[in-house]
Amino acid sequence: MTYPIYQLDAFTDRVFTGNPAAVMPLDTWLPDETLQAIAMENNLSETAFYVPLADTRNADFHLRWFTPEIEVDLCGHATLASAALLFDHLDYDRDVVRFQTLSGVLTATAQGNRVELDFPSRPGTATRVPDGLAAALGGIEPVGFLRAHKNMAILMNEEEVRAVVPDLNFIAGMEGDGLIVTAKGDECDVASRYFAPHAGIPEDPVTGSAHCTIVPYWVERLGKMQLHCRQVSARGGSLYCEAAGDRIRISGRALLYMKGEIYV
Repeated sequence: MTYPIYQLDAFTDRVFTGNPAAVMPLDTWLPDETLQAIAMENNLSETAFYVPLADTRNADFHLRWFTPEIEVDLCGHATLASAALLFDHLDYDRDVVRFQTLSGVLTATAQGNRVELDFPSRPGTATRVPDGLAAALGGIEPVGFLRAHKNMAILMNEEEVRAVVPDLNFIAGMEGDGLIVTAKGDECDVASRYFAPHAGIPEDPVTGSAHCTIVPYWVERLGKMQLHCRQVSARGGSLYCEAAGDRIRISGRALLYMKGEIYV
């Protein structure tokens, strides 16, 4: 059998930057082991699969995300890529799409050349810096540490965020879903990086879901509800975020890089 596959670069305005995601529209679900094998073969941070729902009262599609090693419960860049594919390249004639996911119904709205995602807010709880974390960041001492679904270390400035040389074995052994490092940005409001070696992702280029924890923290510290965030990985990417109660609105662009077929 052949199936269409697309690859888009998310949270960027030019290809070869941002976070690449594979997206596969399906009519019906393939076995889970096949979905995981496809994601492993693609070897991207995430491969998204979606299937249209027969009952569209609450959502339009069922959306799932797989890293090369596991299925995850929330993914920003592959949701952005899936929505942009529908809005810009497939025969979808509305400007809002609703995805049923492991994190509930997520809405994506076309807004000019960007797509806005409506995601859950996941604020962290401040706790002491774990023993050994400074050494695991290449000798950079965090000035704060929070636990949410993802761990988050607060650093002194963007220069330190960029300078982190992570001990991936240490991070893989941490409780929780990887590690965010973040600081106030130099030419943006907030800078960050995200490491998820436990999920087969040494460093994720741009991570929408990480901003469910990044944004609540920095909204309080900076005293503003709208933030321009940059993930300062090697590929880099921009996210335009807004706090909205228990939700976070995350906007960005996704550009089609490749389309083709796979044989399964």
